Amino acid sequence: MRAMPAETISEKTRVALWETAGALADQAGDFLRERHARAEIEVETKPDGTPVTLADKECEQLLRRLLAQRHPEHGVIGEEFGEDRADAEFVWILDPIDGTKSFVHRVPLYGLLFGVLWRGKPLLGVIEQPVTRQRVTGDGARTLYNGAPARVSQTRRIEDALLLTTDIGDVARHQNAAAFEKLAARAGLFRTWGDCYGHLMVAAGLGDIMTDPVLNLWDVAPLLPILTGAGAVATDWRGGDALASRNIVAANPWLHEQALEILNGRA
Repeated sequence: MRAMPAETISEKTRVALWETAGALADQAGDFLRERHARAEIEVETKPDGTPVTLADKECEQLLRRLLAQRHPEHGVIGEEFGEDRADAEFVWILDPIDGTKSFVHRVPLYGLLFGVLWRGKPLLGVIEQPVTRQRVTGDGARTLYNGAPARVSQTRRIEDALLLTTDIGDVARHQNAAAFEKLAARAGLFRTWGDCYGHLMVAAGLGDIMTDPVLNLWDVAPLLPILTGAGAVATDWRGGDALASRNIVAANPWLHEQALEILNGRA
């Protein structure tokens, strides 16, 4: 699925959204960097068995306060505190720490992940990595990596590609594990540099293929404008709508087609 082109809204609105996105990333990124450096991180376990930290909750509260100040008419859907005016024309999707397990263990491969839906379609997305100070922002028409235009890699062969995923256990639970193992065996290099950081790498041309076998709305919606704005193809594992299916394969156009062939047993 491609993100809604930014040109379909006014230039003034587009600029305002980019400015707000930058301000949110600046302030929430500073917040997470400070929390990540603390000696102790308070961790709870959600009903689904996944961890949540006090920093997750406080960061989302910070984002919501900033949005209420700048765009009180906009809606918000957040991982930690649910929906507020989810039927609004513009709705912000918030994942305050995407990769909480990495955050808890002081691994800097997590990220602040958020975006905007316009009339239900992904319009703008941001991945902010506070520790390494990397940021990608995209609106489907363009993506910037630390302020400069971002483009996907030019790698043409699976055998030369860097393949990424978050958790191979999730692959086995939600997709065809044998097919994925075949893809990993053919790839030039396979690593679990995942969560939103893997998508940052693909958008910035630092990685070639990123696969996520299962996602939530707040995971996938912000990714699509970033990836497509950088020239990536981003679909679900069968070539369909990643937003609807809640899983994703993202790569440059040459590798994406090859990856789907393998993942679906056609190669």
